[in-house]
Amino acid sequence: MIYTSPHDQLPYLLNLVDTPGHVDFSHEVSRSLAACQGALLLVDCAQGVEAQTVANYHAAKDAGLAIVPVLTKIDLPTADPEPVLEGLEAAFGIPPEDVIWTSAKSGEGCAEVFPAVVHRLGPPQSAGRSAPLRALLVDSWFDVFRGVVCLVQVVDGSLHAGDRLTMAHTGESYTAQEIGLMTPRKRQVASVAGAGSRARSAQSLAAGQVGYVVLGMKSTKQAPVGDTLLGQDAVAAAGGDRVAASLLGFKPAKPMVFASLFPVDMAQFVSLQTAVERLTLNDASVSVQRESSPALGFGLRCGFLGLLHMDVFHQRLQDEFDTPVIATAPMVPYRLTLKTGEKLEVEKAGDFPPSHTVQEYQEPIVRARVIVPEDKLSPVMGLLYERRGTQVDMTYIGGDGGVEGAGNRVVLTYDLPWAGVVTDFFDVLKSVSAGYATFDYEPAGYRAADIARVDLLINKAPVDALSFVAVKENAEAEGRAVATKLRTLIKRQQFEVVIQAAIGSKVIARERIAPYRKDVLTKSGKTVGGGDMTRKQKLLSKQKKGKARMKTVGNVSLSQEAFMSLMSRSTS
Repeated sequence: MIYTSPHDQLPYLLNLVDTPGHVDFSHEVSRSLAACQGALLLVDCAQGVEAQTVANYHAAKDAGLAIVPVLTKIDLPTADPEPVLEGLEAAFGIPPEDVIWTSAKSGEGCAEVFPAVVHRLGPPQSAGRSAPLRALLVDSWFDVFRGVVCLVQVVDGSLHAGDRLTMAHTGESYTAQEIGLMTPRKRQVASVAGAGSRARSAQSLAAGQVGYVVLGMKSTKQAPVGDTLLGQDAVAAAGGDRVAASLLGFKPAKPMVFASLFPVDMAQFVSLQTAVERLTLNDASVSVQRESSPALGFGLRCGFLGLLHMDVFHQRLQDEFDTPVIATAPMVPYRLTLKTGEKLEVEKAGDFPPSHTVQEYQEPIVRARVIVPEDKLSPVMGLLYERRGTQVDMTYIGGDGGVEGAGNRVVLTYDLPWAGVVTDFFDVLKSVSAGYATFDYEPAGYRAADIARVDLLINKAPVDALSFVAVKENAEAEGRAVATKLRTLIKRQQFEVVIQAAIGSKVIARERIAPYRKDVLTKSGKTVGGGDMTRKQKLLSKQKKGKARMKTVGNVSLSQEAFMSLMSRSTS
């Protein structure tokens, strides 16, 4: 957008980007920050500094961005700005006089935001328009008419329609078919982003500008966000070393949660595969590969950025494509070192090798920040200890943004096993803190762990999709808990259903679902055989043989709730 400053009456070209706030999409935040010169740090007057505020502030500072702190929702009756200002000063060292007070509802203070952006943030730094072309790929989306549309920031040089461009990390070359600018007003160019698009075609983009470019790509996986588009002169100036000429900021999205999707009816597998392919056209962060299960047939193994990302993807399959699926419980990637020295990364419990062949297990760890009122500190620390967390730091940051009776707030920094976070951690945290705690995390590597694989068997047949991994000391209790839950979730059949949990060859839990029994001794309201006991025994023996045969060929139907019972394996 073009903004005319009231101070000097000069026009300024601004590009604004809004980032998602949920922790699952921290990758989106980091790649957006890589293309910016500054950031507005929005703090809710009624909520105060939250865990995501702390995480995003440090991410912006690490990226070298200038920060403009903005206080929002000052019009609310529950707003109490003074404690929030104290929290900003205590947590980030921001002086209260630097904070802009705003209310989007009433418009108060909003006129101060753009002047602060213009005068507090510096312009993009570049080598000039005559330098070799280098452009940062900021975003990409799929258009049904033009294919993939790339949003780029021209860092050096200038970009023209018809230029030959090379991706620094993938090595693929494309021709710029169309370039242009994104604007706040609707334009007549409807082919770039659908009807009513906010786009305007242009002949060139100069250093410092942000715009779109159509390269003829067919999938967003061909346009990894954070990669660098290089002109032919930039490749030649680097002596053919594309990576050396690339800009900083390329960091491929790495899946943190893995789950399998199976069609309810095997005849719908092709429909499921088509629906997933169409969804991933606009979401390149989802990794997909085919797999098969002896119990559920053919399916797709998908990797997601987090639990919310997985839930949204699953819901879109049902809502947009009317494709009901069975989704297995989420699983995190483990690293294994075998006794032969070979190293493996395992994403499915069914792929774990026998324990006697493994020298060391390593589980992924996240650095978690929890901000909680002081009076809720004890139960929250108890939860973190229960989830095998290791305390790193604890800091007091002052009042709780106007929440009456909440007192001071505490920032807890813990190292937590990622497997304990992706299940029901957030729900339990909100419960023990009465909804006041906020949570944020970032990957923190791997550490050694003593774990075991727990297999679930139904009528002595292992169901690999129900297997899970647990800490060895808790594996037996969690196996019993899951077996008990499955007994309540699996419907009664005409035959006996036996549910077993096993570690290796040792059965640690057994539950039984009694079969329905038809009264074969009564027909038309009358007792068969009268008082003749041999006639009754003959009918009962015949029924017993029929049930034994049914048990060998019968299939037990499993609901989605049965798989999601693994999400919470509480032993209480």
